[in-house]
Amino acid sequence: MAIIIDGKKIARDIRKEVKSKAVDLKTSSGIVPGLTVILVGNNPASEIYVQGKISDCEEVDFFSRTERLPGDTDESKIAEIIQTLNYDDSIHGILVQLPLPNHINPNKMIEMIDPRKDVDGLHPYNVGRLFTGCPYHRSCTPAGCIELLDRTGIEITGKEVVIVGRSNLVGKPLAMMLLSRNATVTLCHTKTKNLPEVTRRADILIAAAGKAELINGAMVKEGAVVIDVGMNRLADRKLVGDVVYAEVAEKASYITPVPGGVGPMTRAMLLVNTLNAAMGIPEFMT
Repeated sequence: MAIIIDGKKIARDIRKEVKSKAVDLKTSSGIVPGLTVILVGNNPASEIYVQGKISDCEEVDFFSRTERLPGDTDESKIAEIIQTLNYDDSIHGILVQLPLPNHINPNKMIEMIDPRKDVDGLHPYNVGRLFTGCPYHRSCTPAGCIELLDRTGIEITGKEVVIVGRSNLVGKPLAMMLLSRNATVTLCHTKTKNLPEVTRRADILIAAAGKAELINGAMVKEGAVVIDVGMNRLADRKLVGDVVYAEVAEKASYITPVPGGVGPMTRAMLLVNTLNAAMGIPEFMT
């Protein structure tokens, strides 16, 4: 039976470390890390996420602000707010909460953020630095996956890693992060032919396709480490990952639960990025 990787505990440890560094920063320089979230519309899930981020900021002694805008706000208004925040020295991180209403181009909005304040790690500048091996801010969810592995003591160097999912948010940046750690990486997706043959090769299998219970026990090698990034609601409102947990946990050596695995790490890494922005540190905090 697999050992459960407790994302809640690891995220809690990271928040304690971040708070300690934030207190030191304020004492030494008077700087308080500041994060602003831009929320457009009234998406219930987004509201929950934003409230969680506000709570996290309070816990680690960050300054936080939320710009709440009606759903019919046009791009020019959002752009104006972003530009103001870009020049606000009290704000070190700017986050545009996704998804945005259909009439707003998310890429256009993200590209307006000063890359130094792009704590989501989604600006093309930050993506480019990641791909060239010199990351500044790294996308929070994949960075959280790496941190889960590191803090659990799971070796990455030389391991065969299979990522199921090719999104710009998780699959692609995570592949680059793992390559930089000397893993052999296969990036596949729901259209990959003979997907079970590929996933059974993995020493570390990362499911990030956004398809409920795509990965079953027959698709996993005995003793593999399984990281489940998926968050899916079934018809009965049950929350499940991309992995059939009960089956896969019987074969894996380590596994992340849903919820309580990768999810808390995403928010924790947002705090890390914001702290690093306030400190002017381009490297990922270890």
